[in-house]
Amino acid sequence: MSGDSCLPQQQTQSGSTSPAPHLVCPKTKTCSYQGAVGMGNKYVRLNVGGTLFYTTLQVLTRQNSMLKEMFSGKKEVFTDKDGWILIDRCGKHFGSVLCYLRDGIVTLPTGRQAVLELQTEAKYYLIQGLVDLCQNTLQGNKEQPLCVIPVVTSSKEEERLIQSSTKPVVKLVYNRSNNKYSYTSNSDDNMLKNIELFDRLSLNFNGRLLFIKDVIGDEICCWSFYGQGHKLTEVCCTSIVYTTEKKQTKVEFPETRIYGGTLTALLHETVPLSDNSLLEATRRSYFNCGSHSEEEEGPGGAEPRERVRRTHVKRYSTYDDRTLGH
Repeated sequence: MSGDSCLPQQQTQSGSTSPAPHLVCPKTKTCSYQGAVGMGNKYVRLNVGGTLFYTTLQVLTRQNSMLKEMFSGKKEVFTDKDGWILIDRCGKHFGSVLCYLRDGIVTLPTGRQAVLELQTEAKYYLIQGLVDLCQNTLQGNKEQPLCVIPVVTSSKEEERLIQSSTKPVVKLVYNRSNNKYSYTSNSDDNMLKNIELFDRLSLNFNGRLLFIKDVIGDEICCWSFYGQGHKLTEVCCTSIVYTTEKKQTKVEFPETRIYGGTLTALLHETVPLSDNSLLEATRRSYFNCGSHSEEEEGPGGAEPRERVRRTHVKRYSTYDDRTLGH
């Protein structure tokens, strides 16, 4: 049944009217692809979920797909009053579908979710080649996590991670249940600030530092910084304050000291040593350089320390030759 039957009936000449339905459908027509495109027309106008596309009949029928069946007369199509062929699908990735039908290859969108969405559309249109392309991409390019932070569960595991790491280590201990007193009013906020700073530092320096979380330690909130397997410094963020009636635990947020400890850890990055053969070649090139005359180096060649000493003597003699007024 065509969409015309969904429209409210018009008033007749006798003045009688028929009741209009509550829901009014847009005016559409059902026809074959010849009626939708028009005899002799080369281009096709498509309305895919409200997004308009303009393509050729040759592209739509190039590969075996549901679109080829639609525009080969095997299936009926719907058009609106302006002649646009209606396809009840999301038009977000339909441009990629047309590119694949046209060229047989397409640049897939960025992100796993976008590729999954395109694969869903390809399955709907029965474009098997595009389905396989998306599937291969999803299997071969699995998104890796930006930063992996281990959570230690024992002291042995912590020691093993620190000793085996080739990078400096930043460890944060936070265990709110270790407290036997009540907390001060700002302690909870400061605890969250410490955790948020740890997350920010781990995102910014995950390639240069190893970040570890410890939730079973003896401290409530404490930062530790390690370099080459040894503890460099520690920043404890908790203290006991005394009031008139009871003791309370205070959690602080020493942001400056934490940044200082992080910079100290960065200074202990392991620099890969150069090849010994390269060092030896560099040393020979330095001593065989032609810029030094035999008069400076002597007949047998001078050692680096002698050359430096002679240079200093020459500087002092030049200084003594100046007129000093005495």
